[in-house]
Parts: sequence; structure tokens; C-alpha cells
Amino acid sequence: MPGKAWFQVAPSAARLTGSLRDIGYDFPTAVADIVDNSVAAGATRVEVMIEFDGADSRVFIADDGHGMSPTALLEGLRLGTRRTYDSGELGRYGLGLKTASLSQCRSVAVISRSTPTVVRTSARVLDLDLVEEWDEWIVVDPGADSDVARAKRWLAEGTGTVVLWRNLDRVLPEKRPDGGWARRRLEALAAKAAEHLGIVFHRFLEGTDGRAPLVITVNGQKVRAWNPFAPDEQSTTELPVQRFEIMIGEGSGHVGLRRYVLPSRDRFSSPAEFDRMSGPLNWNRQQGLYVYRADRLVQWGGWNGIRGIDEHTKLARAALDFGTDLDSAFNINVAKMRVSLSAQLRQMLEAPVNELCVHANAAYRRTERGTSKPVPQDLGAPPEVRAASRAAATAGLALRSAAMQAGEWAAWLRIAAVLREQAPDVVETLGLTD
Repeated sequence: MPGKAWFQVAPSAARLTGSLRDIGYDFPTAVADIVDNSVAAGATRVEVMIEFDGADSRVFIADDGHGMSPTALLEGLRLGTRRTYDSGELGRYGLGLKTASLSQCRSVAVISRSTPTVVRTSARVLDLDLVEEWDEWIVVDPGADSDVARAKRWLAEGTGTVVLWRNLDRVLPEKRPDGGWARRRLEALAAKAAEHLGIVFHRFLEGTDGRAPLVITVNGQKVRAWNPFAPDEQSTTELPVQRFEIMIGEGSGHVGLRRYVLPSRDRFSSPAEFDRMSGPLNWNRQQGLYVYRADRLVQWGGWNGIRGIDEHTKLARAALDFGTDLDSAFNINVAKMRVSLSAQLRQMLEAPVNELCVHANAAYRRTERGTSKPVPQDLGAPPEVRAASRAAATAGLALRSAAMQAGEWAAWLRIAAVLREQAPDVVETLGLTD
């Protein structure tokens, strides 16, 4: 800046870290952000250990990835890592390791080994008590530390990284951290973390697209993938795949949309599996768009302003996929938990989403009719009459779907309203009563 006076004003480290602790993580999402780093490091196994020990309770997140050199480890603890991220890599801002960890604890240690042939580990600690005391973003060597020594022993067999959370002030109660309630809380958080990891990393756990399955364990228990689209159910229906091009600045990128109608309870392989697939939000709130960034699920539930949640469309779910090159178009947040859809993309999605909901509505109502009293014309009707009734219902569904694809849904609603008034018997036959 020639000709101008300039001043370097460093931020207060103590104040800044206090603000960053409230960036929006809860315990499961914070753990998931650390696992993102493990996936980026090429790990095939990630072990999460949540150990209750009163005020000395701790969380270990260990992987067998390629690890970090001492220089890379120190850089990884910088607030706003300077390294660049490759296309498809789950990291983005260079904040995740620090913000996710400090949202749950006051001390985070990172122990890593990057040399497969030589057992050489490095360890560094970021401690908020020291940061606040010095008002500087400082990282220290842990010295003689039993927990760090334990992590180093885990890395004796090969490369990898261990993240250690201690002083869990955002997890344990300030009073009586050694009580029964604190123990039960940690147990509950372990269960929630396992469920969350099974959802957001389900594609990695399944090993799709020729990728070897990732193994994640929580307190020794293997995490089970929860695929929201129930691909193993024979009655799951998939509609044709859609692909959209969206503009970002002077360039463009592609977004994929896959649409599914899940089976109703009576067509699921078992009632237990139907209940499991209802998900943590249950069927109504679990319907909607499932947004994936580089195969990692970042947001789900609801239709992102395209339409409202409806009991009759609760079987409708859709996968919306984008790559890391479209991060700016989706405005993904630091915690990688929320995205926003541009007006351009919402407009593109409106017709295919409404078409999906038409199919889901029809599936729901078929079940409703199948579990209630038969309609009068079907009582004792011969097979050919029942077949004609089913064909008429299929025709009604096809008409609604065609209106969606032609961009004439508003016109179709007006037509259907006139039919309900002037020809209710036709409406009933075609299944257009909704």
C-alpha cells in the first residue's frame, strides 16, 4: 500500500476463541467434523472413544490415515489453515478441527504419525486456559502426558492421527461432573454420535462407487450406515435421475437429483425396518431433500422452501448432490451442517420435486385405501373391473406427472378444481380427490 499509512491490529485471541466456541456445533456434529479430516487423510478405520472419568473424562478420535508431519500438524492447529483444499476434499475453511473441538472442550491435543517405516510421532496441544492467560494463539508441546503417551502407543503399528478432547466444559455439568447424571449424559451422547455418523457418512460406510467401506466405531461398537432411501427394500421406487447446470460467477457447475418413493409400512420387509427408516426426525419431518457435498450428507429434512411438509408426501425423499467446486453457490456454513439453495436452483427443482410428491401422494393413498374399507365399486368386483380401477388411478397419476413436466402445474390445479365441481365421479375414478 504505497503512500498510505497502515497498521497491523492483531485480534484478541482470548476474545476470538470465546466467540468461535459458539459457532453452532453440538457434540455429534463436532465429532463428525473431526471424522471429515480422517476421511480426507484416506483413513479406512476411525475409532471414537468416549471415556467417563468425572472431571477428567476424555474423548479420543483415532484414525489410520496418512497422518501429518510435525510442520503440517502445527499448521493444522493454525486458526484458518493456510493450505489449499483439493477438489472433493471435505475440508473448506481451515477452521473445523479447532472450532469443532473447542466447541466441546477447553483442551485439544493432536498426536500424529506420517512415516510408515519409522515410528516417529509428534504431538501438540491447544489449551484455552493458556490462550486466555497469554491472549495469544499459542500451541504447546504436551511433555510427559499419560493420555498422549497412550495415543502414541496406538500409532505404533502405522500412520494415523489421534485427536484428544479434555476438560469437557461444554459436555459435562459444571457442578458434579463425576455424578451419575454426567455419566448417563456421556452415554447418551455416545449413542447420538453413533447415529449421526451413520447418517452423514453412510455412503462412505457402504463403500459405494468402488470405494472400500469405511469402518467407524464408537466405544467399540461398529457404526451402522443409515441410507435414507432404503435401497435394500424391493418396493422402493426411484424416478428418473435429473441433472442441472447452475451458474457461479463466470463459470458453471452441475447438480444431480435422485428421487425416491419409499414403501409404505405394509410393503416394507419388516415393521422394525420401517420404524428404523423413519429416521431421527420421524417420517413426516424426514421427508424432503438430502443434500450431499462430495458424498458427505450435510443437510436433510424439509424441502428448502420449495414446498411444505405434508403427511401425504412423507414417503418422498430426494438426494441432491454437489461437488466442493459449488460451495459458494450453496453457501455452506463452517460447521458443514447447513446450505442454502439459490433462487435459480429452487426454480429448477420445483417441477421434479412436485412430480416426486405426486408419486409419493399416490403411494400413500393407495396404502390408505388398502388398509381401510374397500370402495363400493370394488366390493365383489371381478378381476377385470379391479384392473380397470387400478388403470384409471394410474392414468390420473400420469396426468398429474405430465402437468408437472410441462410446467403447467398451476393450470392443472385449476382443471382439477373444475373437475371436482362438475364431474366428481371422474375425479374419484382417476384418484384426484386430494
